[in-house]
Amino acid sequence: MEVIEVSGYVAEEKLAIANIFRKVAFKVVKEGEKKMIIDEGNLHEFVGKPVYTSDRMYELTPPGVSMGLAWTANGGSVLFIESRFTNPIDAFDTSSSDKKDDKTSGASGSLILTGKLGDVMKESCTIALTYAKSFLQQLDPKNRSLRVGHIHVHVPEGATPKDGPSAGCTIVTALLSLGLNKPIRQDVAMTGEVSLTGRVLPVGGIKEKVIAAKRANVHTVILPYENQKDYNDLQDFIKDGLIVHFAKTYADVYKIIFDDQ
Repeated sequence: MEVIEVSGYVAEEKLAIANIFRKVAFKVVKEGEKKMIIDEGNLHEFVGKPVYTSDRMYELTPPGVSMGLAWTANGGSVLFIESRFTNPIDAFDTSSSDKKDDKTSGASGSLILTGKLGDVMKESCTIALTYAKSFLQQLDPKNRSLRVGHIHVHVPEGATPKDGPSAGCTIVTALLSLGLNKPIRQDVAMTGEVSLTGRVLPVGGIKEKVIAAKRANVHTVILPYENQKDYNDLQDFIKDGLIVHFAKTYADVYKIIFDDQ
């Protein structure tokens, strides 16, 4: 029976609130309670253990790791992308870059993907690497790391299936962080599909993803420019305390994520 009408709450939250009122009513009738205070200290007695804890696997992300936002059947969550070179010495050896190009030297990189990724997300990783190579080439022509490096990209929680294109920006960011050997800003999470030419394309689940960012204590979020209306339509209490940037191209993301690093 629907007894609570609160705009912005999901069905699970409504049921949890209804459960609190039911248990309070029981205590009033059976135990003669006159006044009850429910706060963080005793909330678990009424609704059970937390379904969600902090999603932040990293408090400080090292080079090659970035934080994205995902949308699942259970709501939003923080999604970390990890990347590493399997041949770190060769990958960062730029000494021959002025003498030979990659074709004549026989240099050729590779990409390994793990984390139970679906076909669409695998394609996103391939697109992200192609674009990241091009972007890094423009930033630093002598940096051959992404072109010759053997790269392993992993999305943690390997038993959980993951799919969709919305991690594109996050994957590009992880790869650039790896190629530059430079950590990204620690207070930023992002979502957005990226095209082969670096356009940031709209994605779904904006409300759930923004809520996930707040739950993870993230205060700066990057969203696709074309999702601006979806964000503006959110209730104010969801948007409170957030700094949101809207990106048209990955260059917009780069300026924010590597700002003052």
